[in-house]
Amino acid sequence: MAENRDIIFERDGPVGLVTLNRPQALNAFTLGMYRAFDPKLREWAEDPSLRVVVVRGAGERAFCAGGDVRAVYEAGRGIAGERSLTAVFFREEYELIRRVHRYPKPYIALIDGITMGGGAGVSVNGRYRVATERTILAMPETGIGLFPDVGATRFLNLAPGRIGRYLGLTGARLGAADALYCGFATHFVPRERLPELLARLRTEAPEAVLAALSADPGPPPLAARQAEIDRAFAGDTVEDILAAVDDETRGVLLAKSPTSLKITLRQLTLGRGMDLEAALALEYRLTQHVMAGHDFYEGIRAALIDRDGRPHWRPATLAEVADAAVDAYFAPLGDGELRFT
Repeated sequence: MAENRDIIFERDGPVGLVTLNRPQALNAFTLGMYRAFDPKLREWAEDPSLRVVVVRGAGERAFCAGGDVRAVYEAGRGIAGERSLTAVFFREEYELIRRVHRYPKPYIALIDGITMGGGAGVSVNGRYRVATERTILAMPETGIGLFPDVGATRFLNLAPGRIGRYLGLTGARLGAADALYCGFATHFVPRERLPELLARLRTEAPEAVLAALSADPGPPPLAARQAEIDRAFAGDTVEDILAAVDDETRGVLLAKSPTSLKITLRQLTLGRGMDLEAALALEYRLTQHVMAGHDFYEGIRAALIDRDGRPHWRPATLAEVADAAVDAYFAPLGDGELRFT
């Protein structure tokens, strides 16, 4: 395989270091990056001299802002690339996430900076997730006509109370304290101490290093809102939730794709208690129906192509999104399903 400088693999004694190296694109994953990452993880898993894997993002802004949805948009629209990318990208992304989740050696993601979408996929699903004072973690997919994927069916449901629903529907951003509160991060380490963390991993056990360097990020703002969120997001329908939230949250929700909101609520309801494999299989099914629809392409157009911030969702209102239309997004794909062996 030709060297892919978008993702860099290094060895430092017993430490395997992965650097996501697209800082100009907030380290968003391309298909080529996934295709380089997966075999390297398999190789390192079999290497008895390697003890721990660390994943980080290049530059000053992001761990990883997600997947290269622009490339998926262009393929789906027939602008560039193969049309099959709309299936292949998600399949290979999800297979890598499953490998991360089941990895047999300590796997540490340094979620320093923006961590969204696919970035959450390769971190939150791993064993250790180290937040810093610069962490910004979110699943903003309802704003681009998609839904929270990359295993979010599982990990959003593990957050306290109804916070997973709140985060999945609104795309709200979390800092380090809230990421810890929700269980998306396992440790907080000040950014200035990350070089020390890497250095100590050469000679010390990962668990001991993380325990020694962990600090208190302060009180999580979400904890103070827990009861309010639990009440407002307890409804069985998006309309029930809209009627219960405050004006600010209602405005945030009404800007999202109505179809995405209804898909997401049903996804998170169905997904309670799912393991990662079941979650990813469900999400893959949803992606393929979304790729055949309208709102994803419109959401990407408004956010990344024309950048006008004015998506024209279709249907435009929640009332127009029929239950039967939502049912269709959950319909089986037959031979096209994602299955893990």
